[in-house]
Amino acid sequence: MKPNLVFMFADQLRLCSTGYGGDKRAKTPVIDAMSENATDLCNAVSGHPVCAPFRASLFTGKYTTSTGMVINEIRIDPDHKTFADCLNENGYETAYIGKWHLYANEFGNHYDPKNSYIPKGRDRLGFNGLFASYNFHHENYGEQSYYHLDSPEKISWGKYEPDAQTDMAIDTLKKLSGEKKPFALFLSVGTPHDPWEKWNVPPEYYEMFKDVAFDYPENYCETDDPHADDWARIRPQGRKKIPEWMRVYYAMVANVDKNVGRMKQAIKDCGIDNDTIFVFTSDHGELFGAHGRRAKNIFYEEAVRVPFLMQWGDKLPKGKNDVCLNTVDIMPTLLSFMGIDCPKGVEGRDLSRVLLNEKDVEEPEGALMQGTGATAIFEDGHEWRAYRTKRHTYAVYLADGEEHLYDNIADPLQMKNLANDSAYLELKERLKEAMHAEMRRVHDNFQPCSYYEGKYIKDRIIRFTSAKETE
Repeated sequence: MKPNLVFMFADQLRLCSTGYGGDKRAKTPVIDAMSENATDLCNAVSGHPVCAPFRASLFTGKYTTSTGMVINEIRIDPDHKTFADCLNENGYETAYIGKWHLYANEFGNHYDPKNSYIPKGRDRLGFNGLFASYNFHHENYGEQSYYHLDSPEKISWGKYEPDAQTDMAIDTLKKLSGEKKPFALFLSVGTPHDPWEKWNVPPEYYEMFKDVAFDYPENYCETDDPHADDWARIRPQGRKKIPEWMRVYYAMVANVDKNVGRMKQAIKDCGIDNDTIFVFTSDHGELFGAHGRRAKNIFYEEAVRVPFLMQWGDKLPKGKNDVCLNTVDIMPTLLSFMGIDCPKGVEGRDLSRVLLNEKDVEEPEGALMQGTGATAIFEDGHEWRAYRTKRHTYAVYLADGEEHLYDNIADPLQMKNLANDSAYLELKERLKEAMHAEMRRVHDNFQPCSYYEGKYIKDRIIRFTSAKETE
């Protein structure tokens, strides 16, 4: 029988805010222990560190420039052959619980069912089983914390949302594990995304950090990054709140850790841990004022480095694997472990043999990362491309050609830009060419955000993507 898959991912959890990622303030004992007993992909990155673009790449194995999901709050083209389609064709039962972020086509108006409810059919991208979801919201209590099943009716979670989502996932796991067919369960938890306010996290978790000292990051900048969009700029009042924001963020992370433990225990209790691939990861990170930015949507380590831990009984090696795993690689790699062929048009690489430590296996030198516009509006001037290897990050902005080069081992906070240092010219040119080679492979011609609105997108719905050119 093919292995089951339980894929749990947080929203805005950066690697550097976990204990095993080096933060002594973090209270993540479950995740930390898992890192020692799992395959720890320590160089995993979010290929486009924004909610909707990440999810589009996760479910298609394609880069943003091929999915067309260049910003948030647009609707994905349902014609891609997706992760769930491949699972369906191979006898899997699927279930999806939590935030979706691939359907709404209005800027704002988040809570209107016409934007928050994802109707049955192709807009669910092949997830034909349990689908307890919503497009997006970030309040974890009250009337703005809800989900839909197969109608626009809003159903209250009835408790702290991540706990309720995990409850549902565990109940679903018990049901599916008793059936004769393999299953794939995706749990998309909405934390530790902002708002980072005391009212948005359970008091017992906030209390865990009430006496912990939080200060501004070492690479904090008092002025906004000139390339930042409106989501990344920090208002003066917001700058004053950063230490408190971090306190709530870490409280949310502690709760995520507890729910990871609950999922792991449920898998064990069902007696399927040797038959189930369990993945824990995140869609992107958070800056908290580093480099003069908040939020994500940038190539800096705080935004792109995410936890990626994978267990499958005794079938996968334990400990760190430093391969440069990109978001687009997740689908082909997991499908390979599940004995399923990838569909035509997938742009990510199958890294399964690398993860099994097989000899004489070629692995990618680095990961192409994309930024294709402002977070949720069609606005030019913020686009970038970057290439991250095991040691270095090269990046360039479209608007003015400003280049960045960092040695992430010698300078993990990326405070020294080496791009204009003559001693690093050869390295810079080599990484730049590697980045452009990958861009050419996937037909990424580095266009401004407005290009996609004019060519691919109408009324914030993707009408045409390069997927249709290649399939």
